[in-house]
Amino acid sequence: MAGMRTRDRRDEIVRLATTTGLASVDELADTFEVTASTIRRDLARLTDEGRVARTYGGAMALLAHPEPSLRQRTQEAFAEKTAMARWAAAEISSGETILLDAGTTVGALARELRDVPQLTVATTGLTALTELAGSESVHVECLGGTLRHLSQGFVGPLTEAALERMTFDRVYLGADGVTPDNGLCEADLQQTRLKELMMRRANEVYVLAHAEKLGRSPFHSWVRMPSRWTLVTDDRADPRLVDEFTARGAAVVTVAPEAG
Repeated sequence: MAGMRTRDRRDEIVRLATTTGLASVDELADTFEVTASTIRRDLARLTDEGRVARTYGGAMALLAHPEPSLRQRTQEAFAEKTAMARWAAAEISSGETILLDAGTTVGALARELRDVPQLTVATTGLTALTELAGSESVHVECLGGTLRHLSQGFVGPLTEAALERMTFDRVYLGADGVTPDNGLCEADLQQTRLKELMMRRANEVYVLAHAEKLGRSPFHSWVRMPSRWTLVTDDRADPRLVDEFTARGAAVVTVAPEAG
């Protein structure tokens, strides 16, 4: 397979990962007769595109549950996200320092915070940064790092190093799925590590997830939850799932979208 175009090689990596399950960097380099560093760049791009999920040294196909892009998520459960964001914003007081995750639901919360006086917001997401960029009331800290293009969020050692220098009154997280047993489901292992660190740096932990995400496990990377945290969801949530979350120590808030 030597001399294959980059795009064709990446398509073939996805096909091989789909049919064989896992493929190591060295195996892929031998197959395509390229260097290991070239394969690592391929895997990084394919991960950003949601076509594979990285493992330690290899790739795993994600055809069953491809990670949607931020644009695809924007209109998903829009009324429910807005209602959850407004509830969360009402809990935040002037003078607090809060931490916002990447994603559209937390981005909706950022939009509700633009006029809160003397508020400090640190964020790992471009969506929140965009919403707060024009606010004269809010002091904004950008926790930079490596940009995941698909989620429009920063991850990696630079982001983690910045987090280690701050503490927060509250952190607000999104998720690809949430289950009572395993916690937050994510498409990428770097995101799980980052979110666990974000929770450790905050006094109070909130997860904003509309009802369709509850009980879902589309990927195989998980965020372990602290003993105390709050799940904010919408009123379509299955009562049995709500009971399971509360039985495991989570406080659950269900919010009804505004009529019309």
